[in-house]
Amino acid sequence: MSITTDARTSVDINDVTIFDGPGGYTGVEPTAEWADEVLALAKQRNATILAHNYQLPAIQDIAHHVGDSLALSRIAAEVDSDEIIFCGVHFMAETAKILSPDKRVMIPDERAGCSLADSITADELRAWKAEYPDAVVVSYVNTTAEVKGLTDICCTSSNAVDVVASIDPDREVLFLPDQFLGAHVKRETGRDNVYIWAGECHVHAGINGDELADQASSHPDADLFIHPECGCATSALYLAGEGAVPADKVKILSTGGMLDAARETRAKQVLVATEVGMLHQLRKAAPGVDFQAVNDRASCPYMKMITPAALLRCLREGKDEVDVAPDVAERARKSVQRMIEIGNPGSGE
Repeated sequence: MSITTDARTSVDINDVTIFDGPGGYTGVEPTAEWADEVLALAKQRNATILAHNYQLPAIQDIAHHVGDSLALSRIAAEVDSDEIIFCGVHFMAETAKILSPDKRVMIPDERAGCSLADSITADELRAWKAEYPDAVVVSYVNTTAEVKGLTDICCTSSNAVDVVASIDPDREVLFLPDQFLGAHVKRETGRDNVYIWAGECHVHAGINGDELADQASSHPDADLFIHPECGCATSALYLAGEGAVPADKVKILSTGGMLDAARETRAKQVLVATEVGMLHQLRKAAPGVDFQAVNDRASCPYMKMITPAALLRCLREGKDEVDVAPDVAERARKSVQRMIEIGNPGSGE
């Protein structure tokens, strides 16, 4: 290793210099040669590359499978591979390990965290549960393995309403960690005994109602695809209720649901409220539709830490491995399995 003049660490790997800085690994462009080497290394390692919908386009295009975190974790459990390379954020790789305990799971940069998953710790959940000892704990899959291990039932954004609706109406529910998804669930179920943790994804929370209203006004014929984690989800329903936007144009959808809706929409233009990486898959699913971000600054810096350089380093060096303690994994697996048994496991967040 050597230190360069800009204080980044540089590592020479087979005539390629990969720089390691605070924003992740850099120094490699996604060329055809890069793609050939990535796929050749994956074959040598008997590894399956999974990429979340919010990843850089080059990472999505090189992956064997692209999708939502839960869908990818379920694929990880099914594929006949020794290794899983999860191009996403850390909790996603943990979920894959929970469902694939016998496989080696790696993330190209272990520093790729998640502001939503970090918004509640296991100790905070223990304290909250102590205040409501008879409540059922429902956790969004965007949580750490330890939090899943303290959870009764996991959920995704596509099945959160069904999960909560399946619980005895007289039982209190602790819903965590996303306050906007929780508000959506409470509104849809009509339950007044759902208590919501005040967590958020900083990227989705930053897509606000004023932006949505301005964009909807400027594009009156566009459909609106709104992720329920967004700060503008309630505003979208308000606009529909006030008649400012036709109600049939407002669709509150998971990322998987957005892809389904994209293939079916008759709109020529769609305004999308979620992380901007999703636009790549939407445009591939419906190339004749003009998909535009409600907020084109809604880019997750953690998701973008999985760079071409990081993926190449992961495959060449076998880093970074993700592990979950067996007892934690066993408890967490039960919370995911209970969700699946409800009958609508969804495709992910």
